[in-house]
Amino acid sequence: MAEILISLRKEIQKFEKSYSIIPEERKQLLKQLAVFIDRKHKSGEPACLIFICTHNSRRSHISQIWAQAAAAYYNVEEVKCYSGGTEATAFNPRAVKAMNEVGFSIVKTDESENPRYEVHLGVTISPLLAFSKVYNDPFNPSTGFAAIMTCSHADENCPLVIGAEERISLPFDDPKEFDGTPQEAEKYHERILEIGREICYAFSIIHIDN
Repeated sequence: MAEILISLRKEIQKFEKSYSIIPEERKQLLKQLAVFIDRKHKSGEPACLIFICTHNSRRSHISQIWAQAAAAYYNVEEVKCYSGGTEATAFNPRAVKAMNEVGFSIVKTDESENPRYEVHLGVTISPLLAFSKVYNDPFNPSTGFAAIMTCSHADENCPLVIGAEERISLPFDDPKEFDGTPQEAEKYHERILEIGREICYAFSIIHIDN
């Protein structure tokens, strides 16, 4: 097990006690992700994952970051996680704040309209660079990756993800719907835990149930 932040290790250990609440139909989608990663691992290739939603501002970043943390926790090597959108905006500060509150260490490195963030998962793990971009930005891999569609809008309006070896539909509800409401903090927290639980479940079944 990689030395991820203690706060993240504790959160994933909580997830492990609640994997049973994930609906069976979701588990089948998550199994597709596990099978892709395992196939790449067995072929000696890195498993590149691009998590995609329309604006690359919330769900795709949340999924990407949890996936890299899950790979470290479950010691699944050579997994490289990215995110992108059908358009670029910015990593939403509400999502950044909520991710920090569940145990991540996400630090803004500039003050531009589309700021870059360093995501620290552990002392011995290279930080992720997070910023909003289109899915086919040069920063991301261009071939051989799995495209994981984290929002239904992108899934429906981007029928072809050029370069993807596999496409997996894994939509989550958008916490943006609660921006500016009394439920905002609660709903962001709820969505981050839901995404984290499902992504970590996928990594937990690699080499076990595929």
